[in-house]
Amino acid sequence: MTRGTIGDRPKAILCLVITAILWSLGGILIKLVNSNALAIAGTRSAFAALIIFLYLRKPRFTWSAAQIGAALAYTATVILFVAANKLTTAANAILLQYTAPVYVAIFGAWLLKEKAKLYDWGAIILTIGGMILFFMDSLDTSGFMGNACALLSGVSFALFAVFMRMQKDGSPLETVLLGNLLTALIGLPFLFGDLPDAKGWAGLVLLGVFQLGLPYIFYVKAVKHLTALEIILIPVIEPVLNPVLVFLTIGEVPGTMAFAGGAVVLAVITAWCCIPVIRSRRMKSGTDGSMKP
Repeated sequence: MTRGTIGDRPKAILCLVITAILWSLGGILIKLVNSNALAIAGTRSAFAALIIFLYLRKPRFTWSAAQIGAALAYTATVILFVAANKLTTAANAILLQYTAPVYVAIFGAWLLKEKAKLYDWGAIILTIGGMILFFMDSLDTSGFMGNACALLSGVSFALFAVFMRMQKDGSPLETVLLGNLLTALIGLPFLFGDLPDAKGWAGLVLLGVFQLGLPYIFYVKAVKHLTALEIILIPVIEPVLNPVLVFLTIGEVPGTMAFAGGAVVLAVITAWCCIPVIRSRRMKSGTDGSMKP
């Protein structure tokens, strides 16, 4: 399976950048909610499911293996990531979850026939290196169970991307709706024993609409035109944007290593996204005789 056309790529990449920006709101908005993690996950998904349902109007569930697999992987990702944040540091949870591109490169070659090229592996390695630099000051070797949950959330996140890519010509947004309904079903019962205050409810609505519902609409638009590796690696800019938003809102300044790591991640992702465009232009120039590829 090949990448989308060059004309589709800029729009799809822009959709993923918007997705990452909206996902990065989670760090700020979750602080508004005085409730337990599973209640937050379930309620946020309930509001997200409502937004996606209103957008779709008439959802079409295919109940294919790919749709069910993606919905289960989505639910596992959300719950495992919540558990990881409870059992280990936030930095560990984010870093270990974003090992997902490694698993996508493996699963994508096996299930989608989208084999990672040498520059893809280079981008994965450099991006993970940048993430380590970014979270260097916050990493912790304790919290074995939390770290295990974070690693498993990376695997489930990778499977979600692969199963979503399998449905590029099908109904991927219905899959996200199904995943959110399942997450809501699991998490909502925990809300009744720990009801949030008015500010908390406002945070939950904002989380469901702007941090989950709308970004997944953009995410699904990108799925149709990019490879599984692209739809998992480009959003890695999300954890880099999170402290930027914190800095802009409350003035908390990231450390030097965080600046360095963030710069590496952004530079690598930008360069990696440009490579197919450059290669395509060189090939076209060589074809018309004006330049050798």
